[in-house]
Amino acid sequence: MLTLRKGFTLIELLIVVVIIGILAAIAIPKFANTKEKAYLASMKSDLRNMATVQEGYFSDFQVYTNGSALNQAGSTSSLAGFVPSAGVKVTAANTGGTGWSATAQHSATTRTCAIFIGVAAVSPATVEAEPKCN
Repeated sequence: MLTLRKGFTLIELLIVVVIIGILAAIAIPKFANTKEKAYLASMKSDLRNMATVQEGYFSDFQVYTNGSALNQAGSTSSLAGFVPSAGVKVTAANTGGTGWSATAQHSATTRTCAIFIGVAAVSPATVEAEPKCN
């Protein structure tokens, strides 16, 4: 009498588990890097929006605004009507009518971004009106 056994051998199962482990080891760091890029993109976007707010404020009052706006841990504050993205704090500084600078920080990363217009460069930004992150 012949008995048919259906299923996978132990070696076949171990090979599949090893392959899945290798793929996971490759994919997980890439996903972590993707989240970091998303945080940086959020901060850069908020700095570009802050530039629009600053120019609109200057158009109305002939002076740039300063202060901070945040949207972190359930606490929200605005600066001239500007509220940043979730987890972001933007701090703006003016220099009278000549220009302004701003920095952005995200609660999920230690990196910062900056932008400046009409004033000396603010680290890590090096080119005027271009948001840059460290």
